[in-house]
Amino acid sequence: MRTSLRSQILRQSTNHLAALCVVYEPKSFSCDDCGKRFSQKSKLTRHMKGHTGDKPFACELCGKRFCHKHHLNTHMRVHTGKKPFACELCGYRCTQKAHLNDHMRVHTGDKPFACELCEYRCTQKASLNTHIRVHTGDKPFACELCGYRCTTKSLLNDHIKVHTGEKPFACELCGKRFSRKHNLNTHMRVHTGEKPFACELCGLRCTQKSHLNDHMKVHTGEKPFACELCGKRFSRQDSLNRHTRVHTGEKPLPVSYIRASSTQGSRDLFNNSTSKCTI
Repeated sequence: MRTSLRSQILRQSTNHLAALCVVYEPKSFSCDDCGKRFSQKSKLTRHMKGHTGDKPFACELCGKRFCHKHHLNTHMRVHTGKKPFACELCGYRCTQKAHLNDHMRVHTGDKPFACELCEYRCTQKASLNTHIRVHTGDKPFACELCGYRCTTKSLLNDHIKVHTGEKPFACELCGKRFSRKHNLNTHMRVHTGEKPFACELCGLRCTQKSHLNDHMKVHTGEKPFACELCGKRFSRQDSLNRHTRVHTGEKPLPVSYIRASSTQGSRDLFNNSTSKCTI
């Protein structure tokens, strides 16, 4: 019995030492494209697929392809709904350990990614990459119906609802509907009376950050919007629009008519466009 126990301990120690040898194995294989180094030739080969664009692993359900098998396995959770990683603090669940690590920063307040051009900080590298477009002006996502361009796919998806007339988010108190969840959340402040944005100079409070930005121009005297006909300047675009009617004599249409016409016209444009598509 004693000999058997000693042999078991020896085997475990040997396995542990072998594992350590793998961990500390020198990284003698280097990628010629990016310089990243690997301890095994097979790992370098897998890595190179990211540069060559080779994606041999395909999803049987949607056809999306991947360069690594484990990426395909992770993707399959989109279809199965499996979310094996859970936050112990709030119960949030996700498909990847990396996503859980990002989520934990919501609780810790850690924002390790900083913009080099301004003071913006965020919890995810992807969020920083999106933010950088504010400075570069890059808008890679374009609407095929009207040419509108934006910085993220989610903004484009929200914009498409302008054409379809889709408003899936409804206020439970008054029934008003919105195309974006963010707009519904902002609208709810009408009912709750919440005004989270405050002016540091005079104490005025408002429901939206954009309203606060407009208000600040009262203090700064900034009037960036100028009338091309008479030169009069305004702090807000809508104020300029109203003023322009003094020159054109245009009388604004009733709001109800504008909404009905805009929605119907957008639906017609969207239906005409989609009817031309072939499967």
